[in-house]
Amino acid sequence: MDNRGVGKKELYQYNTQLRAEFEFVKDLNSHACQASVENVERAINRFFDNCKNKKPGKKGYPKLKKHSRSVEYKTSGWKLHPSKRRITFSDKKGIGTLRLLGKWEIHTYPIELIKRVRIVRRADGYYIQFCVKVDAATLRRTRDGEIGLDVGLEHFYSDSNGHHEENPRFLRKAEKAIKHAQRQIYTKEKGKNNRRKAIRRYARKYLRVSRQREEHAKRIARNVCKVNAFVAYVDAKRRAAG
Repeated sequence: MDNRGVGKKELYQYNTQLRAEFEFVKDLNSHACQASVENVERAINRFFDNCKNKKPGKKGYPKLKKHSRSVEYKTSGWKLHPSKRRITFSDKKGIGTLRLLGKWEIHTYPIELIKRVRIVRRADGYYIQFCVKVDAATLRRTRDGEIGLDVGLEHFYSDSNGHHEENPRFLRKAEKAIKHAQRQIYTKEKGKNNRRKAIRRYARKYLRVSRQREEHAKRIARNVCKVNAFVAYVDAKRRAAG
């Protein structure tokens, strides 16, 4: 609001001032600070693009991210073990070496193709995300149909062929367990470890619902795009505005 026309150069200069002002920023890798500047620049550009294109509804005004749950490194500040089952962070934040668990395919890519590494905190633990430079694979379509979609509340979507995809209602099914976990928080004394554990249990239940929704939407979208060459859908915001 007070600095119209501020670009990437000015943001980097301001980032340098902040690094000199705050002690905890000095311990971060310089590339991690640069990645934060790039995130801010993308948010500003997205806001102005939405205003220029007259996007209906909210334009996405950049907001202060008070509680950041991730840190992103570029090509420095981290080193992947030759076995690719451990990763070491070498800045002064004291993260050290972490074991990589779970199902992942990072061992199939050369290290030079890894352009960024991000540590993300979730309700059920910490995750390492790798940004890998690969060629995009085109989804092969099995049919060349055309379809129109209308997303609703009663059904997940209704198409122009008369098919209604049922809404799985993941939140409705988990509502009883979520409310019970929420009540358990208020039975614990503030500032105690038991209360923090109860909060984490509550957050994990919501995270599970969020993941179920995301995976379901991706699976449905993939199946629809695979069998149709052209997909049209109703923009709910435009419909509400009209």
